Amino acid sequence: MNISKLSVALLFSLASQLPTSSLAASPVTLIAPKQVVAGKTQGEWSSAWWQWAHSFDGEDYSPVADKSGDYCHLKQQGPVWFLAGTYSTQRTIRTCTVPKDKYLYFPLINYMVNSHVPGKISCRGVTEAVRESIDGIHMLILEVDGVRATKLEAHRQVSPGCFDAGALTGGRVKLDPAAADGYYVMLKPLSPGKHTINFGGRGNDMSQAVTYTLIVE
Repeated sequence: MNISKLSVALLFSLASQLPTSSLAASPVTLIAPKQVVAGKTQGEWSSAWWQWAHSFDGEDYSPVADKSGDYCHLKQQGPVWFLAGTYSTQRTIRTCTVPKDKYLYFPLINYMVNSHVPGKISCRGVTEAVRESIDGIHMLILEVDGVRATKLEAHRQVSPGCFDAGALTGGRVKLDPAAADGYYVMLKPLSPGKHTINFGGRGNDMSQAVTYTLIVE
């Protein structure tokens, strides 16, 4: 069994300084967790996010391993734009240019369990394992342009059934069955201009921090 962690995360050093007002006070709109976007549930988008994250050869050009945001545009398709987490536990700061009219989808913190050998581990086995990891999450943060969101616990998303996380590798890697669980958010398209997003979470063995400066044009 291979256990993969791509937890996008919490800006712990600023947590005590963030405002406590709801995101509803901001022009940025956080989409309800059960709302379908572009024909997919947000649980289905979580599977797609993992397939995107695993579609890169190594870490040289991976948006997840990226320290600056230079690769944030790679393999982005359709109306939903994925933001990446980081492999490390250190705070990562990125700048990214995003086309206007794109929804933004990203995990506050997430986890995936998969098998490299098809059939060796059951779908039920990987699903139970990933659920146990996410059950330990006890802190979540989303801050957009200085406004902090609340009630983020409602945004837990589970992949609907199991899937092949290596589906976009052209057969190079097969990660099936895979199951994903975590806290993901979908934002409506941001207005043109500059925006700052801090997001993340903390679990028993997960603790990371990512800040994005987004240039929407």
